[in-house]
Amino acid sequence: MTDLRIAVLSFAHTHAIGYLTALAAMPGVEVRGSDPDGVSTGGSLVELRGRDLADELGVAYVDTYQELLAWGPDAVVVTSENARHRELVEAAAAAGAHVLCEKPLATTWEDGIAMRDAVRAARVLLMVAYPVRFTSAFGRLRAAHESGALGQVFSIRGANNGMLPLTRSWFTEPELSGGGAIVDHVVHVADLVEGLTGSAPVSVTAVANRTLHAARARAETAGLVTVTYEDGVVAAVDCSWSTPDTSAVWGGLTLDVAGTGGTIATDFFGAAARGTATATGLPIESRYGADPDTAMLRTFVDAVRSGEQPQPDVHVGLRTLAVVLAAQESVATGRTVAVRSEQPRPAAPDGPRTVSRA
Repeated sequence: MTDLRIAVLSFAHTHAIGYLTALAAMPGVEVRGSDPDGVSTGGSLVELRGRDLADELGVAYVDTYQELLAWGPDAVVVTSENARHRELVEAAAAAGAHVLCEKPLATTWEDGIAMRDAVRAARVLLMVAYPVRFTSAFGRLRAAHESGALGQVFSIRGANNGMLPLTRSWFTEPELSGGGAIVDHVVHVADLVEGLTGSAPVSVTAVANRTLHAARARAETAGLVTVTYEDGVVAAVDCSWSTPDTSAVWGGLTLDVAGTGGTIATDFFGAAARGTATATGLPIESRYGADPDTAMLRTFVDAVRSGEQPQPDVHVGLRTLAVVLAAQESVATGRTVAVRSEQPRPAAPDGPRTVSRA
């Protein structure tokens, strides 16, 4: 099997830990990373950054992005702070590398469009990292819908709740994250709705507050976002950072889908062994099942080899970003806000390049 060179740009997002680990274990893949702005804040794995994290995971490391891109990667994974996605995606595209970009695609519409145009001009693929799409639970939900078992879907209720992400404090700093819980959690549910129904979002009504963790966060920590879609579906999303610090796990994601033929409730991370620690009285939870990060990364690696665009692509990234931006405007104005859409684009050039490394 032809070796692929895959570079991981920035370890700012905690997902970088799982991605580095999964890529390093894949046959036919050589992975290197760089995290020049990273500073370790402690000794636990989630507190490590830069060379400290790479050494802990046994992954090759270089000091600068320029050196990493000069290595000639076939593809890159961008796991920086959200506001820095654009610069790294543009640099990767200029280097001729395919891109897997952490969600959300960007923090502004202008940045998202610029990223779309950069990868299109360079004829490279861009996939957005929405791993919940790759869970077996979502596969079963989509199969049920496609079989007609649900009839016509008319409403969806999603809950994506988690802990306040203090181990990487930039999540609560709007200049780096683009916002708070709305930015962090709504995009996952918006992607699942699109992946399930294929319908485009039309309008958003949202409310939010910072009652939870008021002294520890600079952005909203709780929100309820209602999205209407062009096929008439109404989706309500609880996106709060409401999982307590004492929880055994980071949080979870559920989706309740109602149709004229029936209702399906899906807990995407519900498969777990649960108990209580005798010494502390705190809950213990050990989740099991196939790792969706690995499934997503395999899809990306296969796409890099074949040159075929994987889903979710940059256009899905833009639509989910548009939902977030409309929700933020709705919170600020108290009004229902129309979701913006991409302007018509000229015909695409020839398809993306494929990897031909000897």
